[in-house]
Amino acid sequence: MSELKRILQQITALSDVPDPAMLKRLIDELRVSDKEPALANENIQSLIDILHQHPEYGDGLSSFVLKLIIQYRQIALYTDTGIMSDQGFFNSLRRLVGHRFLPILPQDDSVVELVGYLFDKRTDERWLANIETKKWDELVQLLRVEEKHLDLVATAKNSILNAIIILSYRISGLGLHPDLMDAYPQMLNYSASFVAQNQEAVLFVNQYRQAHELDTLTDITPEQAVDPAPLLVMIEQCEDIVATIRKRIYKTGISIRLTNMMLRLDQSLQRVRILTELVTDDNQKRDRAVIELIQTLITTANRRYSIGHLIDNNTKLLSRKVTENASRVGEHYISTDKSGYQKMLKKASIGGFVIAFMATIKILAYQLALAPMGRAFINSMIYGLGFVFIHVIRGTVATKQPAMTAAAIASTISEGSGKKSHQLNKLSELVVDILRTQFIAIMGNVMLAIPVALIISSAWLQYTGAPMIGTEKAGHLLHDLDPFHSLALPHAAIAGVYLFLAGLIAGYYDNLAVYNKVGARIQRHKLLQYILPASWLKRLGGFIEANLGAIMGNFLFGVFLGSTATIGYIFGLPIDIRHIAFASANLAHGLFNISADDISWSLILISILGVALIGMVNLIVSFSLALFVALRSKEVRFFEWSRLTKLVFGHIISHPSDFFWPRDKPMKYARIDSQGHMIFDDTSAQKNGKAIPSNYVVRRLSDVRILPESKQAVAQNAEASTDIYYDSQPQGDHTQPHNSPKKVVNLDDGLADEELNSTPYTDDIQYDKVTKTLNTIDNDDTVGHESNHADADDKATGDAKTPLPKPKKPPKLPD
Repeated sequence: MSELKRILQQITALSDVPDPAMLKRLIDELRVSDKEPALANENIQSLIDILHQHPEYGDGLSSFVLKLIIQYRQIALYTDTGIMSDQGFFNSLRRLVGHRFLPILPQDDSVVELVGYLFDKRTDERWLANIETKKWDELVQLLRVEEKHLDLVATAKNSILNAIIILSYRISGLGLHPDLMDAYPQMLNYSASFVAQNQEAVLFVNQYRQAHELDTLTDITPEQAVDPAPLLVMIEQCEDIVATIRKRIYKTGISIRLTNMMLRLDQSLQRVRILTELVTDDNQKRDRAVIELIQTLITTANRRYSIGHLIDNNTKLLSRKVTENASRVGEHYISTDKSGYQKMLKKASIGGFVIAFMATIKILAYQLALAPMGRAFINSMIYGLGFVFIHVIRGTVATKQPAMTAAAIASTISEGSGKKSHQLNKLSELVVDILRTQFIAIMGNVMLAIPVALIISSAWLQYTGAPMIGTEKAGHLLHDLDPFHSLALPHAAIAGVYLFLAGLIAGYYDNLAVYNKVGARIQRHKLLQYILPASWLKRLGGFIEANLGAIMGNFLFGVFLGSTATIGYIFGLPIDIRHIAFASANLAHGLFNISADDISWSLILISILGVALIGMVNLIVSFSLALFVALRSKEVRFFEWSRLTKLVFGHIISHPSDFFWPRDKPMKYARIDSQGHMIFDDTSAQKNGKAIPSNYVVRRLSDVRILPESKQAVAQNAEASTDIYYDSQPQGDHTQPHNSPKKVVNLDDGLADEELNSTPYTDDIQYDKVTKTLNTIDNDDTVGHESNHADADDKATGDAKTPLPKPKKPPKLPD
């Protein structure tokens, strides 16, 4: 007899008095190394085969697990596990660091602690992920509960329904939170959706309990199943509202607190959807919900004391906040046609012209007798103010592009989409456009920096009669470009890191300027109002708000470049920076001023090669770091980008000219919505060719039954819709005749600012910023309507249910 079969026999025999140690024996028998995916699937298949041969083992195992779980607190499992906490980062970090010195007392009645005991290996999460989905599905289908154990199912369902109510109230609180209202005034127009989902959740839960007689712990199968469609429609609408707000983050700005809040709102909405599917009659959806919850629980139990996971989660929040704004800037660094290509060449040429003078001033500044910190200050000002000046005169520095364009790539991938991979063909076209734009930007910088630097050295020699720099300094400049006998490439990598940081800084300050309304606040500055005319002050405020990110990113980038060598000198570290634009200018100065005896073709070729390699390292390091952060913010899996790389290399082989010269017919690169559908134009203010009205209202659905999209195909004699109606609809009647289809407005990319900020109807929920309260302003029609349906709603909702019996004390887990 196999060990698996023996363990299942013992579990079935002890199903009335479950012991966690027996379940742990089963898991230990199934466990394999995370590097053995084939063996993991073989073990699960062996378990499936035994359950096929002995169906009584399936009932025994399921009843064993149910009886064990109901002895623990389950509601926290459904409401908290896998959902981001509202606890601050430093409080959480302090708690976990303290755990390393003085362990936290485990919550003995928590299911998470039970799972942590069962799956106590760090590799459990990975080897479970290797199990094929179809084997999970088959295993869950075999774990059916016999009728005599339906009281266990009823107890578990009661906990799930209670969790739905708790999450629903949390969703309402988050959706109507004062911070969210202050940051996004347009939320006022949609506030009723968050109230309505709570009404639908309470209605669904009470009807389900009554229909299935869960209070008597019988879980009968009713003649007519309770339809979760109204609740699912409201959940879908709340998700659309959150998605709509997120698409406008770059216009309104966002804080880490609000980013956390919106992420928790997203996760809570998804969890309500899963829990609703967990109690419905759709076996396939129910089984998938069970699998998803199990995987989430195991992952959470495995990471509950992990400092690395805490840092990982919070850096995702930070990167999400930054890249949402950096991607907007990055789009200006991408050309798709000949006019954009020529424009980028012009901007890069302006940058190269200025950089030649910046490099010259920096070389001359070395003749000043300065202390190390004074030299660092002078160099930082040369770099920082020079980069800012280039931005102000509408030039560009080529290596500034990768940090911005990486975020633009990531912005084409939406969160949570399961259909990303089949969109990579269009995304590869975006990468081709970026690489071509990068090529012409570098050429513009270099082709101006080298000849202008040569002209400066020549003019200096002609008008002063002496070379601008000595032969020793010229030889030193060329030696610094040697990729074989100097640290030119490691120093170029350091500059690449600074380029990446500059992109993050630009995104941070862009967000800060918009979120804090810096432009409007500058216009209200009393001293500036006294000094400047109103028109000048308005232009100043608008300019700073629009360019604060670029100015701070460029300036601090210059400070990084100018102070690195001094920091290395102070600490005795061989660190410095190499930047392709300055390296090309130094190449010109060095070759012009070196003695004729020292110059050779090998020196010239090695120096040119060094400049090219410095540029490649600059770009590769900055682009890869920026792309890594951008992908983390969107949670894009790596295998998708390896496939994207193959597509790009295939394009190089088939159409190499596309990487150097714009195509005759420009390509539109893709954006992807939450459903994986392509969006080519997300700025249109129209939907289906018809403009959206300026006034519309979100209505409560407590007395309306609407099918979700998945069931609209079977609806007859009426057209299902969302709950957004035009103002022409009668106020007193929430239904429409079958021959008059409902007009709907989808909360999608089509909403423009005018619609988002439109005045809500008087029967919508209003938010008072002074008192921080919600008020309902009822007109005559609304009052009449509410009175007509009051009795029906009260009857459908029912009285408050009696509390569930307190579970028995769970068995103590071994230390």
